[in-house]
Amino acid sequence: MQITFVSNYINHHQLPFCKAMLEVGADIDFHFIQTMPMEEKRVSMGWAVDEKSLDFVVLYYEEKERAQQLILDSDVVLFGWTEGETEELEKKRLSSGKLSFRVSERLYREGQWKFISPKGLIKKYHQHFVYRDKPVYLLCTGAYVASDFELIKSYPDKRLKWGYFPFVACKVKKDELSQTDRIKILWAGRLIDLKHPEYAIEAAKALKDKGVNYSLDIIGDGPMKQELEKRVDSLELSGEVTLKGMMKPEEVHEAMAESHVFLFTSNYLEGWGAVVNEAMQCGCAVVASKEAGAVPFLIRDHVNGLTYRDGSLKEFLEKTTGLLQDKDMIESLGRSARETINNKWNAKNAATELIRFCKEYYDNGNPSPSLDGPMSRAEVLKAPGFLRTLKEKNHLE
Repeated sequence: MQITFVSNYINHHQLPFCKAMLEVGADIDFHFIQTMPMEEKRVSMGWAVDEKSLDFVVLYYEEKERAQQLILDSDVVLFGWTEGETEELEKKRLSSGKLSFRVSERLYREGQWKFISPKGLIKKYHQHFVYRDKPVYLLCTGAYVASDFELIKSYPDKRLKWGYFPFVACKVKKDELSQTDRIKILWAGRLIDLKHPEYAIEAAKALKDKGVNYSLDIIGDGPMKQELEKRVDSLELSGEVTLKGMMKPEEVHEAMAESHVFLFTSNYLEGWGAVVNEAMQCGCAVVASKEAGAVPFLIRDHVNGLTYRDGSLKEFLEKTTGLLQDKDMIESLGRSARETINNKWNAKNAATELIRFCKEYYDNGNPSPSLDGPMSRAEVLKAPGFLRTLKEKNHLE
């Protein structure tokens, strides 16, 4: 069976899945078609891989004829982000009646009210609705994707859970936390509004007020850096909070391996949030915003992490301070988080389930979704409220 994945470019988030397809599918001829070179901005962030050293990667802009043949003739094709000439090929493939998948994040991340646009609806009709009766399935990269596609009545009964499957070779945390150990907290990401790094600093203040022995490292750079530095100084947290600046992905992973708790505070504009996968694989107890796409898929509240709703700073602080005062809970949630990634939400399992699904389709035309995890049915969850988020800036006042 020939399976082809088409997207703008391969990066460190997609590479583990691609390698798993090669390892799991001994009888699978797998290729990844890169449609464009990676932008310098992404390269500088450490996203780049040496695509020319990977035998399974086909560069569309260098091997156009071969790439076109793979798109049109493969038994199975997955389409990520495409545009221009490859977008037209995608339409031709999806109309062909051959098994295909759309890999998509949210359509209406900034608010589902946007779906009422007549111009937008016409575009979505041609992009998605016309394939409702074709063997085209939707791989939902985020918990709220199915809700967006439900609005435009596309891919009925063909929406499946998907995501990003990064791999982190973290060492298992061996030492138990004693009552005197300093708890290490980590926050990592760009210092921008949608990621709410200021929530981490407010948590640091609340923890200090409660006499908790902790340290907080904030990794990343961005336009909020000076504001955050001033906030740390004004709250007299320089002994507990360190802004580490930008780090390479492998350095972030090392910091995760050394941390006990990871704070993930992004709002509804975060489509997935791969740092959640990574922190969980490193055995961190994660406190996460349920608005970000990865969280409802990966985390069950009080089972393998803690979640808070509606971007609520109050609930975030309650969950964080409660966790930091219960070292047994930190250890328990960290272990369960690691098990979730190692046993279910990982590249190998995603590749295995995708291949199984495709073989069932060709065997009997009626493939079964997985029971849980990747390739299981994507429920229609209520999307985060746009109007509520307009009040976000008042949360700290």
